[in-house]
Order: sequence, then C-alpha cells, then structure tokens
Amino acid sequence: MKKRLLMNLTAALMVSGLVFTVSCAKKTVVSEPPTGVTVDQSAEDAAAARAQELAKQRAMEEAQLKADALKEAQLKDAEFARKAAAERRFQSQDIHFGYDSSELTPMSKTLLKEKALWIEANPMVKVSIEGHCDDRGTTEYNIALGERRALSAKKFLVNLGISESRLTTISFGEERPLDLAGNDAAWAKNRRAHFVIK
Repeated sequence: MKKRLLMNLTAALMVSGLVFTVSCAKKTVVSEPPTGVTVDQSAEDAAAARAQELAKQRAMEEAQLKADALKEAQLKDAEFARKAAAERRFQSQDIHFGYDSSELTPMSKTLLKEKALWIEANPMVKVSIEGHCDDRGTTEYNIALGERRALSAKKFLVNLGISESRLTTISFGEERPLDLAGNDAAWAKNRRAHFVIK
C-alpha cells in the first residue's frame, strides 16, 4: 500500500507540475522597454523636432536677409538712376543770352538757382562754365563776349553761395555752335552758357 500511495503521490506531483508548466507557458509575458531607452527615444525625437524648427527659422531669416538685400540693391539702383538723371539735367540745361549781351534773363536766373542747389548737394563736384556765341561778329569779339557770359553765370552762382574755387570759366566764342543754320532761331540757341561737370 505504501507503494501505491507513493505512486499516487508521484502522479499527483507530476500532474500538478505539468499543469503549472502548461499554465506558465500559456501566460503572455509583456515586457516593457527599459526606462532609459524610452527617455533616449523621446530626447532624440525632441532634438530632431528642435533641429527642424531651427532649420525652418534659419531658412526664414535667410529669405528675409535676401529680400532685404534685394530691396537695398533696388533702392541703390533707384538712387543711382535719380542722381544720374539729375546730373544729365544739370549739364543739358544751358542758359541763354540776348544778342550781343551777357545780361542774365529771368529764366537764366531761375535755372542758375536750380544749378546752385545741385552743386551744393554734390560737394565734391567742380564745374566748368563755357561761354558761347552765335557766328555774327569777329572771332576776337565773340571770344570776349563768351568769356563775359561765362563770368556772368559764375558771378551769379558765387552770389548764391557756391565757392568760387569750384567754378571755372572758358570761352569758345562761335567755335562750337549747337545749330549751324544761319537764322534767328539757330543764333538764339548758340548764345549760351553751358555747364560741364569736371
């Protein structure tokens, strides 16, 4: 009977061991990742997001810098064009005189006032004032008349505050006519003072 009891006890232990083993085998084990791995992944994700945000911000700043540089270049171009136009206007507007006269007309005085403003605004500029005549009269007379016309314009500019050292005069007499026609309209164009920027 002891033998039988021993066998029953062994069988019971085996069955309970088998049940325990089977029940443990069926149990699904959920393993959590180690805490350090989760923290490292979150830190990597945050760093990647921050880097992406910084790259986006840098791209926006670079785009703004390019836009500012383009705007500045356009302003410089516009300023250069404005200055060039003012310079062309200064040199292209002659003052005119009556026949055998070096007296300034009211229109000539108005133009000289504009020229004085431009000269003041450009302090590094020096100007040569050329006196011209029509082709009537002798060469010597026209040279002298051209000089009086240039000096008349210079004196007016100096009286407006332009330094005399910035102004020179020269007479071409009848040597450089604008209009070669021998009529009153042509002669009126040729009786002038012309301004050249040095």
